[in-house]
Amino acid sequence: MRSASLALLATVALCTPAARGEGPPPKLAFPLACQIGRDCEVQHYVDRDPGPGARDYHCGTRTYQGHNGIDIRLLDMAEQRRGVDVLAAAAGRVARLRDGVPDISIRAPGAPNIANIECGNGVVIDHGGGWETQYCHMARGSLRVKVGDMVIAGQALGKVGLSGDTEFPHLHITVRHAGQVVDPFAPAAPPGSCGAKAPLWTAAAEHALAYKAGAILNAGFAPGPVSMGAVEEAAVGAVSPGSPALVAYVRAIGVDGGDAISLTLFGPDGGVLAQARQPVASYKDQQLVFVGRKRPPAGWAKGTYAAVARIERPGQPPVERRFSLPL
Repeated sequence: MRSASLALLATVALCTPAARGEGPPPKLAFPLACQIGRDCEVQHYVDRDPGPGARDYHCGTRTYQGHNGIDIRLLDMAEQRRGVDVLAAAAGRVARLRDGVPDISIRAPGAPNIANIECGNGVVIDHGGGWETQYCHMARGSLRVKVGDMVIAGQALGKVGLSGDTEFPHLHITVRHAGQVVDPFAPAAPPGSCGAKAPLWTAAAEHALAYKAGAILNAGFAPGPVSMGAVEEAAVGAVSPGSPALVAYVRAIGVDGGDAISLTLFGPDGGVLAQARQPVASYKDQQLVFVGRKRPPAGWAKGTYAAVARIERPGQPPVERRFSLPL
């Protein structure tokens, strides 16, 4: 489930600014009106592997072949429908844009042909000195700028959508210098190298975008079995004292082969009601895990039910999420 976010003006080579003539790079602010870890997460990074493989700037697997930008993903379609602003990462002039592409997953029945409009609705900002940023998959009709407009860092350009070559609501942002893709986490590093090197982000954006080997995107409770589609639509249903079951669920993203996702459901007395540990055989953009218990004959005990989810990776501290539900 990897969205191929191609450019309005396509380039695929990953180069360093020093190799292409000088121009002072912009400092890039965080480009979305959301908070990493609360209502959005990074899904994919730039592919730094110069060959047929794919590696992100940490030499991890959170990218795919030829991916030319950063994907920042919203929690679900309900969040997208509420409206999340795409923000200019730096001051500049609107050089190009596109609007009118419908917001629909490429996996949906009847999805239109998106050949040559893979970016969907988007904006390109010229920052001078050969530098530009491009913003893709924006919502149809949401663009607030026109070609030639001067914008400042943090100015709203439009809203996150589901247009172009994508299956989930997110912003794809690409940075270029002299027409070639630049990884904003390591702009001067040779292709294939690992580690952040003189990133283009502001200090605040760099802190927000700190690398995660994996993340828990969604967590909650449901009255029965959960599907990926229901989580994406925020339609899992609410739990009440009369619910036939109590199910805890998580959707993890960026998990790799050798990882394991564990999930434990606790009752109000602290006792374990259900638990599972699911090994991950190979890289997964997203993985859904849920565990639960049918309602006991005497009904649900009053109190607070809790769950703990962990992404376990050998040699690394686990990624953990705790969440609870009063009944």
